[in-house]
Amino acid sequence: MNIHEYQGKAVLKEYGAPVSAGFPALSVAEAVEAAKKLPGPLYVVKSQIHAGGRGKGKFKELPADAKGGVRLAKSIEEVEAHAKEMLGNTLVTLQTGPAGKQVNRLYIEDGSDIAKEFYLSALVDRETSRVAFVVSTEGGMDIEKVAHDTPEKILTFSVDPATGIMPHHGRTVAKALGLSGDQAKQAASVLGQIYAAFVGKDMAMLEINPLIVTTQGQVKCLDAKVSFDSNSLYRHPELMALRDETEEDAKEIEASKYDLAYIALDGTIGCMVNGAGLAMATLDIIQLYGESPANFLDVGGGASEEKVTAAFKIITADPKVKGILVNIFGGIMKCDVIARGVIAAVKAVGLEVPLVVRLEGTNVEEGKEIIRTSGLNVIPADDLDDAAQKIVAAIKKA
Repeated sequence: MNIHEYQGKAVLKEYGAPVSAGFPALSVAEAVEAAKKLPGPLYVVKSQIHAGGRGKGKFKELPADAKGGVRLAKSIEEVEAHAKEMLGNTLVTLQTGPAGKQVNRLYIEDGSDIAKEFYLSALVDRETSRVAFVVSTEGGMDIEKVAHDTPEKILTFSVDPATGIMPHHGRTVAKALGLSGDQAKQAASVLGQIYAAFVGKDMAMLEINPLIVTTQGQVKCLDAKVSFDSNSLYRHPELMALRDETEEDAKEIEASKYDLAYIALDGTIGCMVNGAGLAMATLDIIQLYGESPANFLDVGGGASEEKVTAAFKIITADPKVKGILVNIFGGIMKCDVIARGVIAAVKAVGLEVPLVVRLEGTNVEEGKEIIRTSGLNVIPADDLDDAAQKIVAAIKKA
């Protein structure tokens, strides 16, 4: 689960990390009131969307030369003008894709006099089963570009969970960033605070870009991009309260209600599968035969008929879907349960696109019999290769 920058900074502040003063705003009037609470004379008006690259982004509704989604203001009047332009408009960044995201929230923050900008992030390193840090002197830039063009400017290291952050980790970061004296101590302190927040809140990723040193010599977290491990959210009701469903795909929200794994893609074939490995193989073979998947929907290993019905409804609700491929290998999941769920869903919502069903495994014959005797126009398939060819051919024929 992702949260907004201002929410991420509030979490960091809980752990003592240094962040600038700021207030969220849902309207122009709230933006003005927020600015009045800050000392000024420099303010920063920040669009709050779940995507990076806001500063370089462009608003669809504004002229091409208009400023991006992060703007400086030297007066409260400028804050008001920026808020009027930004709220309700669609911001397009490299991470949003061409559709962009509508800006419904702003963050009005006290301005900072920046002397240096750095990059600092923490994430789960699945190879070592540890929290890993990524550090770079190239703050304010896309870390992917830095990794591609100047990889020598990136330092990574992991932290042993048995010891947590140790003094040598702080020295490593300070050396990598060229900091000494009090600033080195501040950087080491920030590192410990970030690690404590990461572990304490079960984060999946925490990115601070940039981490700055002000002209007054203070180390600050000027941005905060935070995502949490969704599997741990049951332990953190306070984090669930931060969820902004307007930033999520409506179909993904619906899928989460039934504990289904759903990811929207850009293709034309809806895929209902069980198990991530089978899902990836299904996506690949569809691509191999000349079409693209419209989604990744995994009903899991022990789904009920109700879940299968809900999954099918989610797929058919997508207007981009021109055909559906159900590919199930029954282990714990039984093929007859899948078949009954599919039939129930088709009868409930109708079937306006080709449907290919491939079943294999536990109770496969019962499942196939249910499909055969349903009276519905369902195309059976013997194996994955056969299923992929049939759904692609059916779409092209339609």
